[in-house]
Amino acid sequence: MKNIVILISGRGSNMEAVVHAARAEQWPARIAAVISNKADAKGLEFAQSHGIATAVVPNKAFASREAFDAALREEIDRFAPDLVVLAGFMRILTPGFVQHYEGRMLNIHPSLLPLFPGLHTHRQALEAGEARHGATVHFVTAQLDHGPVVAQAAVDVLPGDTEDTLAARVLVQEHQLYPRAIRLFIEDRLSIDNGDVRIAESTRI
Repeated sequence: MKNIVILISGRGSNMEAVVHAARAEQWPARIAAVISNKADAKGLEFAQSHGIATAVVPNKAFASREAFDAALREEIDRFAPDLVVLAGFMRILTPGFVQHYEGRMLNIHPSLLPLFPGLHTHRQALEAGEARHGATVHFVTAQLDHGPVVAQAAVDVLPGDTEDTLAARVLVQEHQLYPRAIRLFIEDRLSIDNGDVRIAESTRI
């Protein structure tokens, strides 16, 4: 049974999708904890209502990113995670923190990486005149939004799309994509070969 720790900063809708999928599909894993850098993150209420341990490590209480990351790492490691899942965790992590969880930390980013790393991805896609936009699940590395890609999902950019309408359609895909990608990790089907993710065939009958 693998332990998953999920990090959030707000509502955590991707966290909700992962929790629902893990239970509905009876993953050989448990959501050990949901941790936030914000005490008022709405996702904490959802986690608590589902019997999941929660914790808050407020980044504003620390004088540096390094100090915050050290405290966050200590809190995460209390739950002995096999996988750390970033679900709308709005912090840039230090290289030392990322290295500690190398190969066992996933993020979902709302663009078809390597296009549009960073913020305001939907606006960037519209301004660039992209015909397709989407989301990417990737392993986290020290370089922001550049880790090995596990999976992607795309939607068409429609005439008249705004940031909000495009974001809403991409989010629907995120809620399906992220649980599928995490399940691959839980089933030991993911490996990284020379910077590329390999997915092993399922052995389940």
